[in-house]
Amino acid sequence: MELADRVQSLTPSTTLAITSKAKALKAEGHDVIGLGAGEPDFNTPQYILDAAKEAMEEGKTKYTASGGLPELKEAITNKFKRDQGIEYKDNEIIVTTGAKHALYTLFQVLLNRGDEVIVPIPYWVSYPEQIKLAEGQPVYVKASEDNSFKITPEQLEESITEYTKAVVLNSPSNPTGVLYTAEELKALGEVALKHNIFIVSDEIYEKLIYGEKEHVSIAQLSDELKEQTIIINGVSKSHSMTGWRIGYAAGNQTIIQAMTNLASHATSNPTSIAQYAAIAAYNHSEEEIDQMKVAFEERLNKLYNWLLEIPNVTCVKPDGAFYLFPNVKSVVEQSPFDSVDEWVKQLLEEEKLAIVPGSGFGAEDNVRLSYATSLDQLEEAAARLKRFVEKYS
Repeated sequence: MELADRVQSLTPSTTLAITSKAKALKAEGHDVIGLGAGEPDFNTPQYILDAAKEAMEEGKTKYTASGGLPELKEAITNKFKRDQGIEYKDNEIIVTTGAKHALYTLFQVLLNRGDEVIVPIPYWVSYPEQIKLAEGQPVYVKASEDNSFKITPEQLEESITEYTKAVVLNSPSNPTGVLYTAEELKALGEVALKHNIFIVSDEIYEKLIYGEKEHVSIAQLSDELKEQTIIINGVSKSHSMTGWRIGYAAGNQTIIQAMTNLASHATSNPTSIAQYAAIAAYNHSEEEIDQMKVAFEERLNKLYNWLLEIPNVTCVKPDGAFYLFPNVKSVVEQSPFDSVDEWVKQLLEEEKLAIVPGSGFGAEDNVRLSYATSLDQLEEAAARLKRFVEKYS
């Protein structure tokens, strides 16, 4: 059987591969600690569960408009006004089956064969694959670790060609957790406007920011940047609703209408019950979100300090999300293993600690650790990691 070229070129998800291996070892009875998770470990807040239950009991289990319930679009537009001071109309919003589906649909309607999309390294694993599925070409720009994994306007300028259609910005970032400032975004935006390229702004982690830092959307910096930007977001990370699969895109009306037309043939609509749950999420106070942030920030600070106690491991301290992305190049060079990927596999075999190699994110010297688990588990994970590093030093 010969499959389509578009799927034969796909790279399997490194995150899922490690998670699968960890689950298999756990099923065999091993004491496995998994730091590969890309989702909060908190349950969805009770008021959201209640809203879903109420929707089911009221028979709100039928098809909805392809682009999402009008009530949910209203809740999303109110969220933009409240959080970023940006005005969007209902026809500039599409609700999708998760933020990943919003990205996939966007690339499908935006790209023609050979169009280039600039993707900073490190990147979230699905950006390049989704671009390739739309017959586009990812163009990688390596963000320096010395610059906190953030690309510069000069790098963006140098990577633009006559085929460039868009640039992807993810702030706070998966896998690094770093956050672009308003000044940095404005400088990048000026380059994008100069060359008339779209900005795909993935803001899925906007609510998970720590310390004194604040999230800024590039679309709020000027009317021109808003017109050039498509924001991708959703309730998965902010409200611990990863399994509910509700995301959305906001931007140019023509692009959003094209995405809606495509979605009408792909999914009909996002799940009705999950949409009513998302309405409750956005129309409620953020008390539960704030409690989750407090827990994440404590975990971040402790795990970061534990990592710094491990010889030859360096790490840029993140501003948001729930990941650390330490550099283990020196550690691996002193070990008998040929690559970080092999080192990570052996770590799982020997110490039953699952982390994700940075190769899946385009950064072969790093690994990703999720701190979306308890402090006790994180402390034990750090001890296992330190023991493994010292064994092969």
